[in-house]
Amino acid sequence: MTDGARRFGDLYNAASDLIGRNLKAGRGGKTAYIVGDQRYSYDDVEALSNRFANLLGALGVGREARVLLCMLDTIDLVAAFLGAIKAGVVPVPVNTRLTQDDYGYMLDDSRAEALVVSDPLADLFPEPLTRHPTLKAALISESTEDRPEFQALTPLMAAAESVFEPAPTRRGDICFWLYTSGTTGQPKGVVHAHEHLIATADTYGAQVLGLRDDDVVFSAAKLFFAYGLGNALTFPMAAGATTILLPGPPTPDAVNAILRDGRPTVFYGVPTLFGMLLASQDLPSPGAHALRLCTSAGEPLPADLLRRWRDTTGTDIIDGIGTTEMLHIFLSNSPDDITPGSTGRPVPGYGVRLVGEDGQEVANGEIGTLEVSGPSAALMYWNQRAKSLETFRGPWTRTGDKYTRTKDGVYVYSGRTDDMMKVGGIYVSPFEVEAALVKHDAVLESGVVGQADEDDLIKPKAYVVLNEGHAPSDAMAEALIDFVAQELAAFKRPRWIAFIDALPKTATGKIQRFKLRANA
Repeated sequence: MTDGARRFGDLYNAASDLIGRNLKAGRGGKTAYIVGDQRYSYDDVEALSNRFANLLGALGVGREARVLLCMLDTIDLVAAFLGAIKAGVVPVPVNTRLTQDDYGYMLDDSRAEALVVSDPLADLFPEPLTRHPTLKAALISESTEDRPEFQALTPLMAAAESVFEPAPTRRGDICFWLYTSGTTGQPKGVVHAHEHLIATADTYGAQVLGLRDDDVVFSAAKLFFAYGLGNALTFPMAAGATTILLPGPPTPDAVNAILRDGRPTVFYGVPTLFGMLLASQDLPSPGAHALRLCTSAGEPLPADLLRRWRDTTGTDIIDGIGTTEMLHIFLSNSPDDITPGSTGRPVPGYGVRLVGEDGQEVANGEIGTLEVSGPSAALMYWNQRAKSLETFRGPWTRTGDKYTRTKDGVYVYSGRTDDMMKVGGIYVSPFEVEAALVKHDAVLESGVVGQADEDDLIKPKAYVVLNEGHAPSDAMAEALIDFVAQELAAFKRPRWIAFIDALPKTATGKIQRFKLRANA
């Protein structure tokens, strides 16, 4: 298969494109990934992905079969994801913070023929893997001890050939899956095509981020979900940039060390992490970091958090929204056009509209459900026909997010469809109340849901996580309620405050308000 056929003709393989464009441009010896004190070039990524592709063939895992990847952010995950795609096998990276039951469900739902697990996560798979009848092989990455239920990945990779002819895939062929993060319950397998990866790089990566081959990027968001996959694999590889991977959790100490010592120029985070970094008092100041730009997704970024980040670091955060179904961000602020407290404007290449309950587009200033069209829309939810029909409506994908649009064409988040509250007959956005609460010096973050009062009328209830140095008390609760009443219309103020240690969240940092509602 020629390079031209892979990229522009009927035949196209996403992994061959992402790696091959760097080899063709003479960047084979350039560092593609930094993991701790190890550096891996684009030539290394080519060889390692080829070895994994050959290994899958040796294990009897054929084209269009699924391979479940429960792996930390290491070079092995990069090699496995890209190698599977080269082989025409469908990689399914999954959240590394789930339960045994979750993984059992995903193995059965995907009918995976192979499983690759990072050694620190192996205990999440204690059941006999033989109970999954389609599973042919279970591999363990970075194994430090003998685990008889797994085959060690490293020696198998070393024995495999480093040359591989990519499978004759096409742009519209199924390429990979991602499971939804579960903001509303059971995750769904979101099916994406080969052409979707490069579509996100050509739109958001190139036209909003302006990513270059001299950039060094670091994503606190992990590779196993859509935001992190674009941040740390698709975009930097498409541009020939260098990526820093952090296998462990993105704690403030670990992230601050990378920002200070790794010198990334682009940093991808989520609002909660930006807040934690500011609270850590160890965030590098201007001159002590190399950042030119930061991005945020997962939950809307409060305007006050953006202001404090600017004041501390001297850099901007561009906030945007993406979904697993659309693969990455399709509505965003941009470096030269930031409206604090908003999600910005449509990314070039994507169409956005707001529709009411009657299915018609709403006027500026009115709340509507966000729908999006564009080149990276998923093909379907695996084996969930009814939900696919509900979400994928011709060229439009229904997000379930509520927004308003200003007269200047800027989109402002109002909450999820299931999160909206009617208070006194008027819709109230939980995010608006949360954004007001986080302006208070005592508040780290909050989640707001509706709760019935003694008359069975819905009123806002706030679950609040306090900053260090502040203690829960009735007086604190009253102070926060009064504070919001001064920031917003009085009917939007929380009627109750519950102090908690942490909010329930998905892996992307989205608040799982359905869990808060269950306790309200």
